[in-house]
Amino acid sequence: MDHELFAEIYEAHADAVYAHAVRMTADRAGAEDVVSLTFLEAWRLRATLDGVDSRRAWLFGVATNVIRNTRRAARRHREAMGRLPSPEYEPDPADAVVDRLGGDGRAAAALAALGRLSRADREVILLYAWSGLSHAEVAQACGVPVGTVRSRLSRARTRLRRLSGAEPDARRAGRLPGPRGGRTDITQEGAL
Repeated sequence: MDHELFAEIYEAHADAVYAHAVRMTADRAGAEDVVSLTFLEAWRLRATLDGVDSRRAWLFGVATNVIRNTRRAARRHREAMGRLPSPEYEPDPADAVVDRLGGDGRAAAALAALGRLSRADREVILLYAWSGLSHAEVAQACGVPVGTVRSRLSRARTRLRRLSGAEPDARRAGRLPGPRGGRTDITQEGAL
């Protein structure tokens, strides 16, 4: 049997096999799997298909056997899982982080602050701080030199501190460059 004839058989009977599988399983997604497995099995047995009187009836038989086999396999899987000892409960560490951050709205504030960073700065801070990559790994991931990663990371941290209110305005704190690139340092005598 050639590919074209098998494609014709599929076109002629796939919907009927699907309807049969839905009726047998009462599960549309499972019925799609049954149709796939039915035609896979039919392809494997295509040499015997030439001598069949009713291809539709033959395919329904194959589908019924596929359903039986999948039910049997599912039952065996459930029984095997039932024989396993119950797993000990281990709390997910991510839940503790969410609880710590979510309790006072800090997670929402952090996400809002991250959203106000430039795309490049946000990528660097997420890769470095949240994904745990080194400066060199972040550089490789972003396709930029390590020095660029360090400057973006510094800029992102400064902006996040300012956006979160964790640090007073940096110019007033004497940590950011002043106008025209000169440093403004209010801690020096005579600066005011």
